[in-house]
Amino acid sequence: MTLLASPSTQAHARSPRRWLALGVLALAQFLVVLDASIVNIALPVLGAQLRMDTTALAWVITAYVLAFGSLMLLGGRLADRYGHRRVFLIGTAGFVAASAAAGLSVGAEMLLASRAVQGASAALLAPAALALLTHLFPVAGERAKALGVWGAVAGIGSAAGVLLGGVLTASLGWQSVFFVNVPVGAVVLIAIPLLITRDGATAPSRLDLPGAASITGALLAAVGAASAIEQFGLAHPVVWGLGLLAAVLGAVFVAVERRASDPLVPLAVFRNRNLTVGNVVMLLVGAAMVALFFALSVYMQAVLHYDALTTGLSQLPLAGALVVAAGVVPSLIAKAGARMTLAGSLVMLAGGLVWLAFAPADADFVAHLLGPSLLIGVGMGGAFVTTTQLAVDGVEGGEAGLAGGLVNTSQQIGGALGLAVLAAVATMRTEALGAAGVAEAQALTGGFSWLFLGTAGLAVLAGAVALGARRS
Repeated sequence: MTLLASPSTQAHARSPRRWLALGVLALAQFLVVLDASIVNIALPVLGAQLRMDTTALAWVITAYVLAFGSLMLLGGRLADRYGHRRVFLIGTAGFVAASAAAGLSVGAEMLLASRAVQGASAALLAPAALALLTHLFPVAGERAKALGVWGAVAGIGSAAGVLLGGVLTASLGWQSVFFVNVPVGAVVLIAIPLLITRDGATAPSRLDLPGAASITGALLAAVGAASAIEQFGLAHPVVWGLGLLAAVLGAVFVAVERRASDPLVPLAVFRNRNLTVGNVVMLLVGAAMVALFFALSVYMQAVLHYDALTTGLSQLPLAGALVVAAGVVPSLIAKAGARMTLAGSLVMLAGGLVWLAFAPADADFVAHLLGPSLLIGVGMGGAFVTTTQLAVDGVEGGEAGLAGGLVNTSQQIGGALGLAVLAAVATMRTEALGAAGVAEAQALTGGFSWLFLGTAGLAVLAGAVALGARRS
């Protein structure tokens, strides 16, 4: 029995195996999200063996994020153009091959090139996978449950990266954080053709190359500017130059799309208010999430002196709460509606982040961190599931890949910008406290406190967007 049919009938495809197919798709998405964070713990060991300085190590992360974030929209449209399953399999194969090459790297150049190919492959994989999900579950109730699984995977992948990175690096070496993708990716490549039949093109036959070039350049410049903030500071000319380039190319893209007969991103898609709200909220929540997991890991290791494994284990309650929330949220959406559920989730997320901001420099995990971690997990799980559902609500088959590309791009761009800006704020606060004679641990804690309050502000702003925008 098939899971997907021709473009004209795929919206009605049904099969008992679609839940198994969802599990395999979620496994691939887990790898994509995991790979953005699992490498962090391995960087010191990796740098020592490959003789990479701090700037070069930053590019191990940046090369992946740049390619992933800037090519996502193009990847989604290619999936609509050439078939979602085909592009998903190509992206997965590229991701597996690049992971193997990264683990075999004998120098910085080979590793950075492999990371860039990983990111580009993920930009094909991620939007195509979400598009396949929307076709597998056309009925609203089942789709909400499927998106619950999807949202849980997205949140768990980020949290699990710290734990798995520490375990693998300590036991098997830094290469294992890349090699772990190979057998898992192989399972995905074997299983998907058996579970999902080939789907045909649903987008226009011509690819909008000027639009693709301008938006890819704009996103590349935007993510590059965010990465430059971390390295050079907010006032550096490189940051402002890349920011200006991103704005100019973004304006060029809008002008091109208005005139294109077959646009890469039909601007009319933003008339779907749920899609627009979903992407704006995902931008803000993605910014809060990436900054949170980065700061929480550094706080636990630099201030509380946890080792890598303890740091990962300490984030398990947050991940567990996220999973539970993701399972419950679909029924809440059915009763209260997506926007009220989203607003409530964001309030809980903001509350947990404010609570965490008051953790002291000598915090006890049970007394000071467990409560806010659980609250953050519940809020984040609800926010991810509901936001993703809004972002694909009412999208037709021919734009499913585009919708997947948009929401993934919003998450990645938001994460890059949020981490860069909030990390800069935390650094300034820490330096100011240090200059005033405050002890190092207290100064670091003060900086992280401002960062956590900043993430709470992003969650509150996202809630205001969710409640304030009119329904589609």
